[in-house]
Amino acid sequence: MHPETRFDNYFKSAFTVDSVIFGFDEGALKILLIRRSEAPFDDYWALPGYFVRQDEDLDEAAQRTLRETTGLENVYLEQLQTFGSPGRHDFGRVITVAYYSLVKIADFTPRADGLSRDVRWHDLSALPDLAFDHNEIVGTATEKLKRSIRTRPVGFELLPPEFTLTDLQHLYEAIWETRLEKRNFRKKILSMQLLVDLERMQEGVAHRPARLYRFDEQRYQELTQEGFNFELREGKSR
Repeated sequence: MHPETRFDNYFKSAFTVDSVIFGFDEGALKILLIRRSEAPFDDYWALPGYFVRQDEDLDEAAQRTLRETTGLENVYLEQLQTFGSPGRHDFGRVITVAYYSLVKIADFTPRADGLSRDVRWHDLSALPDLAFDHNEIVGTATEKLKRSIRTRPVGFELLPPEFTLTDLQHLYEAIWETRLEKRNFRKKILSMQLLVDLERMQEGVAHRPARLYRFDEQRYQELTQEGFNFELREGKSR
């Protein structure tokens, strides 16, 4: 048997890349989705992504497809996991490499492009049924995020430059889907010397103004590289 014939059946798979982009706004964890413009799953919401070209590196494909479906550029993407169950795509064997990222929503203005009819932020807690196995991919990314915030800070990527301790607590509560005891949380986060007190209060709010903070970027990078233990006594799950 000719070697090329022997390997024919192994060269009939396609590869895609899909990106799980997390954001945080109004106390809720969000995810960026596109509305598909082609079959299969035409008009379904889905993760940004598409096929990998034959001469393309996977990381390059992830950046390209994110740009072509949402308009987002220069987003740091980290490989999450490969998903390759037979039958996950109607047109044949398609293996996808999933990526994920955390971004400040205010820093990006998504726009629909040729591969998508629409692009919007969705509350993670109220996602529709997504195309393909994208609900499973989102679930895997969410579980990784829940684990990672115990050993690395994540607020720098998700919060605005100036924020309150309540904003930071709400971020952790949204990711962990639980209520945290206020005094315990503040004692823990302040002990890390991660925050810089701006010695200013909120302005133009209906409630009592709260003190504003920003992250100490150098300290933030140190903790990101070294890791830390962010174990808290958690409240009742919601």
